[in-house]
This record gives sequence, structure tokens and C-alpha cells, in this order.
Amino acid sequence: MLIFDNHMHLRRDGRYIEAIKEFKKHGGTHLNFCPYTDYKQVIKEKSYTGLYEDGIKLAKEAENKTGIKIFLTVGPYPVDYVKMKEMIGKEKAMQLMKKGMEEAYKLCMEGKAIAIGEIGRPHFKVDKETWDESIDIMKYGMMLAKDANVPVVLHMEAANEKNMKELAAMADEIGMDRSKVIKHYSPPLVKKDENFGIFPSVLAKKDAVIEAFKKGRYFMLETDYLDDPRRPGAVLSLKTVPKRINELLQKGIIDENDVYIINKENPERIYGIILEE
Repeated sequence: MLIFDNHMHLRRDGRYIEAIKEFKKHGGTHLNFCPYTDYKQVIKEKSYTGLYEDGIKLAKEAENKTGIKIFLTVGPYPVDYVKMKEMIGKEKAMQLMKKGMEEAYKLCMEGKAIAIGEIGRPHFKVDKETWDESIDIMKYGMMLAKDANVPVVLHMEAANEKNMKELAAMADEIGMDRSKVIKHYSPPLVKKDENFGIFPSVLAKKDAVIEAFKKGRYFMLETDYLDDPRRPGAVLSLKTVPKRINELLQKGIIDENDVYIINKENPERIYGIILEE
């Protein structure tokens, strides 16, 4: 049985290998890893490539030590723009963010990453100019993703019907398949009249997972595991997705076909990848 965590983070000074072994012990098989970015390093190096390459090395090391298959999603974190704009001004910050999108696009084209993300806009209140600029950067990433035929994984404010509809309109404007726009850290907005075709990556809290399965199968599950030694287990521990799935299977709330759809069919269709046991 395949079990896929659609969005998580790793860091060398975190639990790292230990956390992945826990994921495996509970039945997890595949991970979609989003490397952290560091805006100060980006300013210094004038590039995101070093950070992305370090993420690729981290994933390879983890695969070799655990046997878990790890895919990568890479992109300039939207809050980086807010910080860089304060430090080096709008024009240089915008250039670095768009360059970071182009560098992520290159890795997708080379088959080293399966999506551009997490990109988007700040999850907190900013001035209108910064908000509009962040959307401009996000749309640039969406255009590149469309050209590479990969999804974007979006970080933004909490998802609701209104902003899911807004994202759908953006996808249509760019000519991108709505299902290739993945809202990470999503509540269970699984029905098409809630998500407008945007693909929800549902945070695997117990009630949310049960509600998602009640509504349909148009979703994936994630922990958004942070691997932060200062916040152990945040957002959810890496063992959460396999534990949730196995609990629901044992209780008869879902069956193996349900598990197959959200952990194999959906990731393969959305990302264009093949998942093997």
C-alpha cells in the first residue's frame, strides 16, 4: 500500500532521518519535500540555486539512509520577497524572486523537481503594493509551471471558497489547468463548488481527513512537517498521514481503493510521476 505525504520540510539540524524512519515505520512510502529557503543567502549569492541544490542533496542522503522515495518541490518562498524588499528594494527583490522561479523551472525541466513551490503571497497582512507585487511574482511562477507542464504549490492566506475562485480565475488567465494549482495547507474544500478545480492538499488533522473523505477523493494529504528543533512535531509530525489512513482503514471509514486514489492516482495524475511500492 502506498502512502504519500504531499508537503513537508526537512533540515539537517532537525529530526531529519529519525522523522523519516518514523514515517516509514507507520506505513509511509513517499514524500514530497519542499526545501527551506533563506533570503539572506539569496541576497548574498544572488540566486536560489544553492538552496535548491542543497535540498536535492538532502533528499538523496535521506533516500539512501531510509529507502523512502522523496520527490522535490522547489521555489522562492513568498515571504522572502517581503524581507528582501525591505533590505534591497523592490526592483532587486523582484528580480531575485523571478530568477528563483526560473531556477526552479530549470530543475523541473531536468526532472530534478516535480513542481514549483511553495510560491504565492504572504499569509499575513501587507501593504497593497507588496500584495500586488507578490501576486505578479506568483503569476510568473504559474506561467513557468505551465510551460514546464508541472504544478505550482501555493502558500497564501487560509483557503476559502472566495480565494479558491480567485485562484481558478488566475489559472484560466494564464491558460493553466486548474488541477495543476495545488493549495497547500488546505482545509477539506474537496467539492468542486468549494475549490473551483483548484487541487486541495489537505492538512491531515483527524477531523479534516474524515470530512475530506466524506466529500470525495479530489485531494491529497500533507503534514507540513517543519522539522524545526525549536518546535518539535510542528505543524504535524511526519508519522501523521500513515497513522490517519491506517486508523480510518481499521474503523472501516475508508477502504483500500480510497487509499489508492489519494496516494497513487491523484499524485501521479497531478505531478506526472510514477509511484512504485
